Amino acid sequence: MKLDLMQAIILGIVQGLGEFLPISSSAHLVLVPWLMGWVYAGLTFDVALHVGSLVAIVGFFWRDWLVLVSDGLQRKKTTEGRMFWYLVLATIPGAFTGYMLEDIAETALRHPLLIGIMLMVMGVILHFVDTRSPATKKLTDMGLKETLLIGVSQALAIIPGVSRSGITMTAGRLFGLTRETSARFSFLLATPIIAGAGLKKITEITTADLTIPFITGVAVSAVVGFFAIKFLLQYLARFSYALFVWYRLVLGALVIGIYLVR
Repeated sequence: MKLDLMQAIILGIVQGLGEFLPISSSAHLVLVPWLMGWVYAGLTFDVALHVGSLVAIVGFFWRDWLVLVSDGLQRKKTTEGRMFWYLVLATIPGAFTGYMLEDIAETALRHPLLIGIMLMVMGVILHFVDTRSPATKKLTDMGLKETLLIGVSQALAIIPGVSRSGITMTAGRLFGLTRETSARFSFLLATPIIAGAGLKKITEITTADLTIPFITGVAVSAVVGFFAIKFLLQYLARFSYALFVWYRLVLGALVIGIYLVR
């Protein structure tokens, strides 16, 4: 389809917010066109929007990654050196699941009713874990076991409505990470898998795709994503995940209701 500029901007905003807030970007990229009656812009544009998210996350955490990579390659026994390799290992379950179930994720799982249900289910789980888990650990307290289990949880994000950031933040809270730390770790863990998915699909983008709306949507995704990261880290330093829990519950109920009526 010919991508409309306003639709591209809206979808860029949706991706920028949904990728980093625990509300599921993949769910919103399906639901917004479905609710608005738009023709699906295509998987190529979805992937391009994720490249925008990659720009945002690298732009925000580039100093952290410089230290992690440097220590991971040269000073493996330091805290940052160990964390680099923990992140590498924790990326494998999500990457493997995404590769094996890619076709299913792009077809059968993109169903509004399933998305509505998963939005609500994950909202309840996030609330339960967040309100009942201690908030005492920092990144320096993370071990290989916790890191790997959080990485395994990331594999569930292949289901739209689960949310990569939502499931990894929930797992982080389950292991006692503070809210801000769980978000920061979630973002670091997301970097390689977003990069891998983007690089795998970027070869499908042709010069014919590089229209003004297409490029604008990617740019909007990057800018909004950067500020979404900044907002969430500051917000969670003071508040709980309750705002996002309620959002998921209300949106999930709305989607299920509209689907049943239609």
